[in-house]
Amino acid sequence: MEEIIEDPPTSAVLLDHCHFAQVIFNSVEKFYVPGGDITCYYTLTQHFIPRRKDWIGIFRVGWKTTREYYTFMKVRKILDQRCWRRIKNHVVFSAYYLPKDDEYYQFCYVDQDGVVRGASIPFQFRPENEDDILVVTTQGEVEEIDQRNQELCKENQELKDSCVNLQKQNSDMQAELQKMQEELETLKSINKKLEQKVKEQEDSWEGDQDKTKQLEHLKKENDQLFLSLTDQRKHQKKLEQTMKEMKQKETTATKKQQELTDQNFDLTRRLSENEFICKTLQKEKEKTEGENDLLKRENSRLLSYMGLDFDSSPYQVPASAQGGAQQNPGLVYGNPYCGIQESSYPSVASIKKCPTCNVYFTDGMNQEEHTFEQHGQVLCLDCPVCDKSFPLDQKQIFEDHVLCHSL
Repeated sequence: MEEIIEDPPTSAVLLDHCHFAQVIFNSVEKFYVPGGDITCYYTLTQHFIPRRKDWIGIFRVGWKTTREYYTFMKVRKILDQRCWRRIKNHVVFSAYYLPKDDEYYQFCYVDQDGVVRGASIPFQFRPENEDDILVVTTQGEVEEIDQRNQELCKENQELKDSCVNLQKQNSDMQAELQKMQEELETLKSINKKLEQKVKEQEDSWEGDQDKTKQLEHLKKENDQLFLSLTDQRKHQKKLEQTMKEMKQKETTATKKQQELTDQNFDLTRRLSENEFICKTLQKEKEKTEGENDLLKRENSRLLSYMGLDFDSSPYQVPASAQGGAQQNPGLVYGNPYCGIQESSYPSVASIKKCPTCNVYFTDGMNQEEHTFEQHGQVLCLDCPVCDKSFPLDQKQIFEDHVLCHSL
């Protein structure tokens, strides 16, 4: 196990002065899964000789000096210097000391003088992508997804209409606010003119009682205008607050609309995949049913060729059904097969089937043909010690059985 040194030798050497081609890193992945150890493979070139305090560090892409390492491991000490370039060197970084974010990092080989001698390609620490997982759903789930998709489309349309209304209200509020600001500017200008007029009147009408009454009247008008200006400012603040709330509602509605759009796209994609899967399964089902019908017709033909009925060969026909057939009034001249003796046809009990090759045998076969027992002996392996038999496809079991007798 590599030994971790406390303070590796570093330097403030910039990137332009480093010799990155003297150590080459091999088999660097594009990304590593968090929670596991990673192995860093590297090869030394002929122009570089490793030393005792060389180390390999993990640096975030964009580093300036070797002091900006995230973690590091001391390189493995090679006793035989002649095999530096013939073996594949490596160090192992423990999962506990690896970065936990998804930024880009790279391996760097730093010698004991703090000079970078090699750098790898960038990589990331992130989990595997799960987009390729196939989700198979039933027809009911497909219908439920389709219904949910329609509901989301309806809700998305309602949000779009609400967003349009909010934008229209926002435009109206902005126009009204602009109008109030213009009125406020006008009132300010009038107030300034009145104050200037009052000041001029005070200078020119000083000592005149009538002029004093006019001055008081102008002061009252000024006070009223000031009160009106204060009310306009309060109303303006309320309009600004209302406009801010409308902007927040508009932002929320826009985000909700985007989420519903993404969800609608995902559901549409899943619905298309499920429809394709359902069509594929339906085609396989039809193909299987067609093959099953062909096998049934072939089986019926073979049983008819052997003198058996396909429908009644596995079971015994009820007596009531036989009596009904004999007493069928629909036959004008009677049943033409009622006089044939049952012994002329082989019974189900007298038919035997070979379990190995599926050939049928009856008790009335010709002497030139093999009997059922002789056929079984040909297709079976008999134990020379006991009376146990084995089929031909169990030759290995037969040999193990004979070996057990010898043991």
